[in-house]
Amino acid sequence: MGGAERAARKRRQEQQQRQQAAKPVPAARGVDKRTIGVVAAVVLVVAAVAGGIFWYQADKNKTEGQTITAVAQGAPAWPERRDGLVVVSGRPEAKATLDVYADFLCPACGEFQKRFGKQIEEQVAAGNLLLRTHMVPMLSAQSDPEGYSLDSANAGLCAADAGIFTPFHDSLFAAQPEEGKRGYDKGQLTALGQAVGVSSPAFPACVESGTYNQQLDAELKRVTEDPSLHQEFPNGSKGFGTPTVIAGGKPVDTADPEWLSKLVSGAPTA
Repeated sequence: MGGAERAARKRRQEQQQRQQAAKPVPAARGVDKRTIGVVAAVVLVVAAVAGGIFWYQADKNKTEGQTITAVAQGAPAWPERRDGLVVVSGRPEAKATLDVYADFLCPACGEFQKRFGKQIEEQVAAGNLLLRTHMVPMLSAQSDPEGYSLDSANAGLCAADAGIFTPFHDSLFAAQPEEGKRGYDKGQLTALGQAVGVSSPAFPACVESGTYNQQLDAELKRVTEDPSLHQEFPNGSKGFGTPTVIAGGKPVDTADPEWLSKLVSGAPTA
C-alpha cells in the first residue's frame, strides 16, 4: 500500500470518528431524564401527603395539653342545686321555668349558648326564670377519642354537686372543641373545675370515675324516646335533638327574637 493510499485511508478513519462523535445523545438518556422527573414528582406528592397528615393530626389534637379558660369563678348569685340529673338554677318562686337539653360538644348548643346564655342568666339573676339544665351526651361517638360528651356531662354534674355549675358550664361552651376532633380529657375537666372555684375533695374522683355515666346513658335513652321532646327537623323528619328548649311542656320557638321576654312575661312562646 502506497503512502498516498495510506494517507487517504487515515483521512477516511478520522472522518468516520468525527461523524461518530457528532451523533446525537442516544434516546436512552432522554428516558433517564423523564424517569428522574417522575421520581421527583412522586417525592413531592409523598411529601405533600405526609405534610397533610401531620397537619390534620395536629389540628385534630389541638386541645391536647390546653388549659380551659375559666370565664367566671365562684358560686353564682342565684341558688343552684342538682335534682337527679338536672341542674336547677334560680329561685323556686320565679315567674317562669325553662328546660334546656344540651350537649357540650353540640355546635348548635354552643351557638344557642352564645346567643342566649347571657340573657337567660340575667333573667335567672333577676328572679324571673328558673333554669333547668339537662346535659344529654348525644355525641359521645363524635369526638376522637370517643366519650367527650359523656365525660363533660358527668363533670358538669360533679361541679353542680359542689355548687359551682354555671361557671363550669359557661367555660366549657366558651372553649367548645370541634365535633369529630379531640375533646378535653378528665384531667383537663378536673383542672377547669378547680379553676372556677370547686374545692371539694370529692370532685376529682367524681370526674375520674364517671360517677354519673350510667345514669346519663339511661337518661339519653329516655329523652330520645320521649315524643313530647321531639321536634321537626329541616329535612321533614321528627325526633329528639339538641338543643331542645321546653317551657310549659312545649318546645320553644327560639327563632323568635322575643321568645325569652315573652316567656318571662307569660306570653305564648310557640
